[in-house]
Amino acid sequence: MTLQFEWWWVFALLPLPLLARWLLKGRTPLTESALRTAFAEQLHGEGETWSPARNLFFLLLASLIWLLLVVSASRPQLLGDPRPLPVAGRDLMMAVDVSGSMRLRDFRLSGRQVTRLAATKSVAGDFIERRVGDRMGLILFGRRAYLQTPLTFDRRTVAQLLDESFVGMAGSETAIGDAIGLAIKRLRENDVQKKTLILLTDGANTAGAVDPLKAAQLAAVEGLTIYTVGIGADPRSFASIFGGQGARTSSLDERTLQTIANTTGGRYFRARDAQELADIYALLDELEPVSHETAGFRPSRSLFHYPLTAALLLTALLFLLRQSWHGFPRRQSA
Repeated sequence: MTLQFEWWWVFALLPLPLLARWLLKGRTPLTESALRTAFAEQLHGEGETWSPARNLFFLLLASLIWLLLVVSASRPQLLGDPRPLPVAGRDLMMAVDVSGSMRLRDFRLSGRQVTRLAATKSVAGDFIERRVGDRMGLILFGRRAYLQTPLTFDRRTVAQLLDESFVGMAGSETAIGDAIGLAIKRLRENDVQKKTLILLTDGANTAGAVDPLKAAQLAAVEGLTIYTVGIGADPRSFASIFGGQGARTSSLDERTLQTIANTTGGRYFRARDAQELADIYALLDELEPVSHETAGFRPSRSLFHYPLTAALLLTALLFLLRQSWHGFPRRQSA
């Protein structure tokens, strides 16, 4: 902890009362002199005089009040110990599919069966918390793509809004191209060297005005790296009620997701369960590491109100003491 005065030059005003007294010496107005002469005996009482000790006390008290006012005006601050502040390494946008198929319960999390979106929330929330120093944004997409959170250092808000999302809030279809286009638009507004999009979906592009592959080409021109994550369990065989074997199909368009990633210099990942999804986010931490560059800062706490309050209290005390010790005009005896 270190005490610092932001406006240290204010201390040059300390001799100001002495300078004023010297300049005004001998210039007492006639009316004031006459007033003192006419009422001196009534104010002090007959034969009552101020003692040198009392005068010295009032002088020291007034000097202390002036000193406290000057200290307050100098903006005293208490500086804490230096702390490292991470420097932003990138703008990182997450685009999460909230279409109708994300309600399928083919993921296991903590020993229980959960929906694809629930697993995504749990794993992505941990990933967001680790991105100290990156600005993060969140896009939710279904039939349309919506910017849920603009780029911000407030990772807690990003994680909270992702946690509050629900299946179908953006429609039941999937607009992958629109999600990429929206990410390009938002990231283009910021002049940073590293721009990254993590796009997570369990389906194919079935809606929207933008073709995903054309959006990927534009992203490559803009310097945006896209990592695509396809989620959902593999198709499983099941016994048909009519006899024979059937198969549960998957709508995931892995070829398109791979092309999007390759076009922008990213990678495609496949997550069939919660553990694979967690491993993917851990790998993303390695591929896009958080910046280790730091800029130091020292937290400060303003202290000006302490000397100012003390000065006001001492001024009130000075006034009360003068009223008490000075007395009031005495009545003339009959």
